[in-house]
Amino acid sequence: MMATFSIVAYDPASGDLGIAVQSKFLAVGAVVPWAQAGVGAIATQSYANTSYGPQGLQLLAAGLSAEEALARLVAADEERELRQVGIVDAQGRAAAFTGGECFDWAGHHVATNCACQGNILVSEATVVAMASTFGESSGSLADRLLAALVAGQAAGGDSRGQQSAALLVVRERGGYGGFNDRYLDLRVDDHPQPIVELQRLLDMYKLYFDRTPEADLLPLETELTRELQEMLLALRHYEGARHGHFDESTQEALKAWAGIENLEERLLPDARIDPVVLDFLRKRHRAAGLPER
Repeated sequence: MMATFSIVAYDPASGDLGIAVQSKFLAVGAVVPWAQAGVGAIATQSYANTSYGPQGLQLLAAGLSAEEALARLVAADEERELRQVGIVDAQGRAAAFTGGECFDWAGHHVATNCACQGNILVSEATVVAMASTFGESSGSLADRLLAALVAGQAAGGDSRGQQSAALLVVRERGGYGGFNDRYLDLRVDDHPQPIVELQRLLDMYKLYFDRTPEADLLPLETELTRELQEMLLALRHYEGARHGHFDESTQEALKAWAGIENLEERLLPDARIDPVVLDFLRKRHRAAGLPER
């Protein structure tokens, strides 16, 4: 795999680890990004040696730093001069390697909590812009990684053009239902503007899986619960009375509707509702041509 630019990064505020990558290559997300919560993140590219991913994570899990793990991987690879790799560990220590036989422009830039690397780029400006943007941006790790990718493309990016992009963020028990660490795993396999499409997918991800701050959650008091019952009744998910009490039948109706709309991860175990869920329900109510209260 050639003509790729990527960033591996760590967020000390959340402990999240992640990778963002773009390439003139089909389905880059199936090759470059590797990560494990509490361990590290690795991007392997330029005639990618995909064994760098699992082997590197094993080395990091054993206690080696990003620089030590990188040295081990490269030393054991007879074709190291064809490789390019970036690593960040769970302490934010970052390291990168660009082999001497990678196609120009090829190189990397290591900064606080991140490493940016690329090959067959227009210029070094791409990796510098990525590292600078990541360091200056705010928000979630996913937002900052994508901002870095956008900046890299704006600075020149891949000299051959665009085709695919991916965004991977890992968090302890952050996956769907809390069963694994794959908090966010979005891929655009073939698209004329893969980074733009990746942003669209991230916005959709936030709709379905993001967490609203506790202070913004809404208590299901009488009037709001009555509105909820009216909308669920009109959408044929509720058959009870519009009495304004968040009872078991209302709760089950909301759960059934949310499951159909893929919003189940945003439901709460008590008499509160996420405003994102409420807004989505109101939009569905309007889209069905049903009158508002």
